[in-house]
Amino acid sequence: MDYRFIEELSLNNWPSLSTLLYDNWVLRFADGYTKRANSINPIHPSTQDLSSKIKECESLYFSNRLPAIYKITPFVHPANLDDILADQGYSLIDHTSVRTLNLDQIREPAGNASAQIYERPTAEWLEAFCRINEVPDKYINVMKRMLGNIRTRTGFISLNCGEQAVACGLGVLERGYIGLYDIVTDASFRNRGFGEQMLLHLLKWGKDNGAAHSYLAVVLNNAPALRLYSKVGFSEVYTYWYRVKELPQALG
Repeated sequence: MDYRFIEELSLNNWPSLSTLLYDNWVLRFADGYTKRANSINPIHPSTQDLSSKIKECESLYFSNRLPAIYKITPFVHPANLDDILADQGYSLIDHTSVRTLNLDQIREPAGNASAQIYERPTAEWLEAFCRINEVPDKYINVMKRMLGNIRTRTGFISLNCGEQAVACGLGVLERGYIGLYDIVTDASFRNRGFGEQMLLHLLKWGKDNGAAHSYLAVVLNNAPALRLYSKVGFSEVYTYWYRVKELPQALG
């Protein structure tokens, strides 16, 4: 399988607020909420002088009061872009594993917690998600707008223990895949199986609605999440990371 397809799905299903196509690169802007939605994605070959193009991208992001962030996947063009950015002072952060799962393998969800899945982000889901995920107040409206930009079918899930939401996340369906995003468990309820319960409920919902496979991305220093996804059956298909040049202090 050409895993560029997964990159395409991830661009669609964690949308930015605006996108600029610049000489075959995809530049995404979302007022600084998440690196994924505020990054340069060099997924197609360039035709312009590379040095000038990098400087122009920096200028565009800096003028929007954002750091210049490149998402470096195995599919970047040119193939040596990571080395070029490193030589220009870009730092490497957030080495990330992309993992997939065949949904024929999933178990039935178990446990005493109850799952609720909404096809729109309700006020209750938004409150629980922002609380558990500790979304800063300045980004809440940005996040709501981004979620409103998703154009395919979406399941917004919360897992409740009694009356309290203890885990939240979302799954996005497209072309036989369910992508999992922002899967998070309340810090006070971790290591009790709630994350696994929620994952299995969301994957079952995806399978019931036509998905045959799932994908997700997890930062490689998140050991608990890596254990959880491995336990459910996800396996790595490729990795990516970000190269970042911070906004100059004079522009901050």
